[in-house]
Amino acid sequence: MIAVAVMVTALLCTSCEGNKDTAVVEDAKLSIDYEKYELENGLDVILHQDSSDPIVSLAIQYAVGSNREKTGRTGFAHLFEHMLFQESENVPQDSFFKTVQDAGGTLNGGTWKDGTIYYETVPNNALETILWLESDRMGFLINTVTESAFENQQEVVQNEKRQRVDNNPYGHTSWVLDKNIYPEGHPYNWQVIGELEDLQNATVDDVREFYDKFYGPNNATLVLAGDFKTTDAKALIEKYFGEIKKRQEVAPLEAQPVTITETKKLYHEDNFAQAPQLHRVYPTVQQYTDDAYALDFLAEIISSGKKAPLYKVLVKDKDLTSRTIAYNNSQEIAGEFHIIITANSGVDLDQVEAAIDEGIAKFEAEGVTDKDVERIKAGLETQFYNGISSVNGKAFQLASYNVFAGEPDFIEKDIENIKAVTKEDVMRVYNTYIKGKPFVQTSFVPKGQMDLIVENSVKAEVVEEEITENVTKVVEDEAKEIAKTPSKIDRSTPPVVGDAPKLSIPESWEAELSNGIDVYGISQNEIPTVNFNLVIEGGHLLDSMEKNGVANLMTDIMMEGTANKTPEELEEAIELLGASINMYTSREAITIQGNTLTRNFAATMDLVEEILFEPRWDEEELGRIKTATINSIKRRSANPNAVASNVYNKVLYGDDHIFSYPTSGTVASVEAITMQDLKDFYANNFSPSVSRFHIVGKIDKSDALAALSDLESKWEAKEVTIPEYPVANNRDKSSLLFVDIPNAKQSVINIGYIGMARTDKDFYPAEVMNYKLGGSFSGAVNLILREEKGYTYGARTYFNGSKIPGTFTASSSVRTNTTGESVEIFRDQIKAYKEGISQEDLDFTKNALIKSNARRFETQFALLGMLQERSAYDLPTDYIEKEEDVIRNMTLDQHKALANKYLDENKMAYLVVGDAATQFAQFKDMGFDEVKMLDKDGNEVDLTKVKK
Repeated sequence: MIAVAVMVTALLCTSCEGNKDTAVVEDAKLSIDYEKYELENGLDVILHQDSSDPIVSLAIQYAVGSNREKTGRTGFAHLFEHMLFQESENVPQDSFFKTVQDAGGTLNGGTWKDGTIYYETVPNNALETILWLESDRMGFLINTVTESAFENQQEVVQNEKRQRVDNNPYGHTSWVLDKNIYPEGHPYNWQVIGELEDLQNATVDDVREFYDKFYGPNNATLVLAGDFKTTDAKALIEKYFGEIKKRQEVAPLEAQPVTITETKKLYHEDNFAQAPQLHRVYPTVQQYTDDAYALDFLAEIISSGKKAPLYKVLVKDKDLTSRTIAYNNSQEIAGEFHIIITANSGVDLDQVEAAIDEGIAKFEAEGVTDKDVERIKAGLETQFYNGISSVNGKAFQLASYNVFAGEPDFIEKDIENIKAVTKEDVMRVYNTYIKGKPFVQTSFVPKGQMDLIVENSVKAEVVEEEITENVTKVVEDEAKEIAKTPSKIDRSTPPVVGDAPKLSIPESWEAELSNGIDVYGISQNEIPTVNFNLVIEGGHLLDSMEKNGVANLMTDIMMEGTANKTPEELEEAIELLGASINMYTSREAITIQGNTLTRNFAATMDLVEEILFEPRWDEEELGRIKTATINSIKRRSANPNAVASNVYNKVLYGDDHIFSYPTSGTVASVEAITMQDLKDFYANNFSPSVSRFHIVGKIDKSDALAALSDLESKWEAKEVTIPEYPVANNRDKSSLLFVDIPNAKQSVINIGYIGMARTDKDFYPAEVMNYKLGGSFSGAVNLILREEKGYTYGARTYFNGSKIPGTFTASSSVRTNTTGESVEIFRDQIKAYKEGISQEDLDFTKNALIKSNARRFETQFALLGMLQERSAYDLPTDYIEKEEDVIRNMTLDQHKALANKYLDENKMAYLVVGDAATQFAQFKDMGFDEVKMLDKDGNEVDLTKVKK
């Protein structure tokens, strides 16, 4: 489940970048049509009809987050979110995910400080199914909360904490800040995921009490959005939710903003950090207040973009960091203003602190202009439309406003409040909350680099978990029947599901420009925006081994101004159109991606063409980009997941393949790259002959092609040769390979070998075959490692591939002291899978994959991805129909044959990245053909020289 992050916020946050003429905001009707009513039991119901796709989305938001917990009993809201996915009185164990997936849908939930939400998006024929599921856990759950089920989810949540917090650089920062900003007993004093001790000490009685108090219909908002008939929906909602009894009344929380009387500076030596980070927080005010809006603007003005004073001082003038971040986090009852600077490697945080103060002083001296304020308002319309591009997004939007502002249509007031902010407001909140005010500040530095902390900082009381042996589990009496809460209707079986919507692929068009660019498009008129990209084949494949990372630097330097525009001017020109233009490098391509309002598409393309045809080649910016890239590489070297990815690629692809090297390059290779290298790469490898253009949105073929006229006339084709590297699955033994991350709380496991190219005839059938092994939440490896054992937050298996053979991979992050057993479980499950699956599992696979196509074409971004896949592999327009035929016609024998052909656990590399001192030795006795220790670069370590 998604958790420990704010999952639902106002989709029109003013800290977003993107822009347009403010006069357009005045004219635009930025709202969502809805009907709201209330059931007798107090449940708020909101209906929004959208028949553009044959799908519906159900979201239920409860007014309970970690802010309703008490000291010593923290983490309950999040833990309870997990419990609600287990079972209810009429829904068997692990059936929530399976039932929704079987219907072709998706589901999840999220908890944050101020709320909890659950949601499903399904084909419209499964509407009654999801109402049955959600109503059962709202009114018919508590009798299923047993000791064994509860202890399992305690383990899962603790693993989530290890994965998100304990095993991550700077993971403990929020804990330190909240403990020092908010006094003991304040609802924001603790973390959403809770204290480990509280999680371990929680009891079933605690959970039942929490459920009874906060999970009643009178403390919830139900939103149904999508393709349904209102009369039918109302009848079904009354049928399933109307009989659920009210529970305790939950009084709204009063605002509790805080003040601090003196500045607090704290430090922590971080086991995973490779660069020092300074994080400063000023207490502010709760959401939807006038000051909160103005503080959003203040954060944007001081930190975002090349005109920002923090950027000018810390990045441009002093070269202390590559990025400046500030944001105002106004929540339900209080708020905080954050400034975060992850410094370049080895930088003293005293310098960073002084530079932040200098940047703030620069802001005060220069003040705020009307243009600064209007620039931030400019992206409002684009941001709004992007936020409601899916029915799920609309459901979240309506639920959030209803819970926190009292009405779903507060969106219109929210927009008016944003538009009302003036430059005087920004200066007022600066003087009220920032200028000369006390703050809480952390210095997180790498182990052994105490000289980098801010002077006069005191040690933070971070509690590092000690991984201990597993506690004995409760043995549940299998014969014990679950008591059933009486109901007016038969809830014992799922509702009958009607026929699923038939596959309906949107019509597309194609064209070829005279210079060789293939253009693929889809007209979609739901929202007045356009999403597009230009894909230039090559990317990382065109890097040389000696100067790896040139392609990646190319995509950065080309966004730093043009021959006619400084970096600041280019940034502003994009913003004024309400557009976003990004450029990035992948293994096999360089992509320029854009999003803009339809009326500004031609002007946005003019900027894309200027970026493409008139690079600035700014030496100063190249220096900054190289520094930023090198520091990013160093930071990633301490991230266990990044280390696992890099070593895994090197082991499987070998030293002679470019894929064994990271796209970003290495510290040495990036240091060696010159501007001439970039110019040569550009001159040799940028050509329409290896380019494709994709466009989706409210635009027809003729208008789209008209806007591409300069791309056609100004760009001459030349021959580009993309290197070919031999790739083969030539492994002949099982290898256990271990990379040491001392004191890691989790082990990252990657298991696999070279598989197939996406173009192989067996690739898609193999993906179908893999689904029940680990292709979804209901896969065998996840059900065992997470749901049965509680060793991990998630486990998956997958095939990837392009025109070049990719890998089969099984992966997870598991609690350190379960590493050996988890590797064994993966190996055993891969072996057992080759014996075949049941007809029930094959039917589930077919339903999940075929029916989910109803959700496949909802957003412009999804359609863009479909066009990109088609063009990359020269697929026919009906390729999705052919994929459905593959699924529909697969037999048990074919499934088994594919598993035996492409899964061989005896020839895989078993890579573990974790704590060698406690975990490495056991693998010598687990039947692997070889057991080796590797360093973080994938080179073998001589064990005779390792310190015991």
